[in-house]
Amino acid sequence: MTVSLTGYGRYVPQETITGPEIADRSGIPEDVVVEKMGVVEKHVCPPDDDHATDMGVAAARDALADAGVDAADVDLVLYHGSEYKDHVVWSAAADIAERLGAENAYATESYSLCAGQPIAFRQVAAQIETGDVDTALLVGASREEDLVDYTDADASFMFNFGSGACATVLERGAGERALATFHGHAAKTDGSFSRDVIMPAGGSELPPSRATVDEGLHTLTVPDPDGMKERLGEVSLANFLSVADDALAASGLTREDIDFVALTHMKRSFHDYLTDELGVGDGHHYLDEYGHVQSVDQVLALDEGLDRGLVADGDVVLFLAAGTGYTWAASVLRWIG
Repeated sequence: MTVSLTGYGRYVPQETITGPEIADRSGIPEDVVVEKMGVVEKHVCPPDDDHATDMGVAAARDALADAGVDAADVDLVLYHGSEYKDHVVWSAAADIAERLGAENAYATESYSLCAGQPIAFRQVAAQIETGDVDTALLVGASREEDLVDYTDADASFMFNFGSGACATVLERGAGERALATFHGHAAKTDGSFSRDVIMPAGGSELPPSRATVDEGLHTLTVPDPDGMKERLGEVSLANFLSVADDALAASGLTREDIDFVALTHMKRSFHDYLTDELGVGDGHHYLDEYGHVQSVDQVLALDEGLDRGLVADGDVVLFLAAGTGYTWAASVLRWIG
């Protein structure tokens, strides 16, 4: 059974913050922010607009139009974006489905943080293969930049967080309407990192209160940044390559077959090292004009790659991601165009 990508959409807010502005706010040298962290600029949301569902709906409308699919024909709406959304303990997926007019779909959510796009592909492709659904709309969005305190040096690796949304349409047996076909998937989790990135207050361990707000406990931080960096450095490259190789093997392919990798935004040196290890040459795009937009990164990278002529018909495209927790994930697509 062939599972096809038949359309995609993306959305980023108009407002931006530049690398030099981040340097000014944080006290980190400008060359470190721009060159090492890899943020020339990134998109950010105004306080009263571009909530997660607003951005998701905008991206979804473009994806449905790209696929030539009416919202009423969608069987499943899956939200795989940030857990930080319009409201807490609330279904963004249901809201998006309602606003799109996807009246015949059921709506649900999947949270794998920044590994969310390949994980969502894997989940929904399996549902399509088993006949559970025929047409699915996957939506991701993030404005976790709101949760970043630029005065918190311990959280500096998150200063690249930007805002935006993506959407993809997956279908069974799309024939000539297919933009790409799905093949192998892989994922791996190392739960020893599960408490390395947290927002101290707001959950059941420390419910929100006047005191938690006054103490600034509602931003993301890293309790032990040096320890996390040391431990993550020992395993991250190996785990990225492991899930890439496993997804390729499940597709009957090897690294030599990769034409383009759509990769999570990360510090520039590691991005370059990882793409060298994968042997993709110029087959990648570095998202220094977006920063890290959680599970939206891969669609942004694919779109930029297409725009720059880095992805051609017949190419093997690897979606490769990692998310705190820590999960690494990969999906292999064959681009048809």
